[in-house]
Amino acid sequence: MENRLRPFLLLFLTVLLSGCAHVISKDLRDKADRALTFKQVLQDPNAYIDKITLWGGEIIQTINQKDGTTLIEVFQRPLGRGEEPKLTQSSEGRFLALAGNYLDPYLFRKGRKVTVAGKILGAKMRPLGEMDYRYPLLSGEQIYLWEEYYYPAYYPPYYPYYSYYPYYPYYPYYYGPWWPYWGRFNFYYYRGF
Repeated sequence: MENRLRPFLLLFLTVLLSGCAHVISKDLRDKADRALTFKQVLQDPNAYIDKITLWGGEIIQTINQKDGTTLIEVFQRPLGRGEEPKLTQSSEGRFLALAGNYLDPYLFRKGRKVTVAGKILGAKMRPLGEMDYRYPLLSGEQIYLWEEYYYPAYYPPYYPYYSYYPYYPYYPYYYGPWWPYWGRFNFYYYRGF
């Protein structure tokens, strides 16, 4: 009996553990300074150069540069289980992730969730509206783009007009509730005969 259950138990444990898998490699997760918050780095990014950190959020824009690198502007969100950005949580600001290769702006488009692990490279000033914003710059040693989930629109079922008639199951709509009491003569009278 135990030999028969063993393959099912192994399959169950494999499926269970795959749901808790991390998207960032163990090496980078171990090197990342978890005590270092995004708010601390935002105040003075140059004080934390070469510190490895793990951030995530929503992509604002993806800019391919002339030297073959890609700059991703990210709206920061706190990370949840499995390093996935929690979109329900408030943000503390924006940061830039510098990828060493070309990333397609169609895939890395606005609104998609991303998790970035890498070294802090300092600060970079860029215009944000009519002001200059100081972005913390992070080297994207590992960038994970989360899948998009589509929820189909829900349309309530259509019911014909007569089903809204309160006495529908008992009397036809054109007879009305008075039919059993008034008889056929009154029906013809009200119908214009």
